[in-house]
Amino acid sequence: MITDAKLDAIGIVVADMGRALAFYRLLGLDVPPGAEDAPHAELTLPGGLRLLLDTEATIASFHPDWKPGTGGRVSLAFAFPEPAAVDAAYAQLTAAGYHGELTPFDAFWGQRYATVHDPDGTGVDLFAPLAT
Repeated sequence: MITDAKLDAIGIVVADMGRALAFYRLLGLDVPPGAEDAPHAELTLPGGLRLLLDTEATIASFHPDWKPGTGGRVSLAFAFPEPAAVDAAYAQLTAAGYHGELTPFDAFWGQRYATVHDPDGTGVDLFAPLAT
């Protein structure tokens, strides 16, 4: 059993960041000023869970095979305390037969990052901060 994972965020891929943030703003979420012009936005929900929004172009920048309609638009993101824990969790999940979509890699935004699918195909992101 993987014991050091913490559900940290829910991610959504959006076609139009401005339209998506206007929707979530109407629902009462605190949207940072200028976020509608960014390729990635993070909204902190009550209790500390984060809602992450990424444009389609952002996802395609690090996952070149992803295309709208071929990949999920919602994912769960689990935080780990260190990069090696991401690799270990990915290895354990894929060894158990779950589909690995993105093998662990050092992402340009400063995280060790990987994606696996749950039994129904929902993307589950695994991440940890890289040492600075």
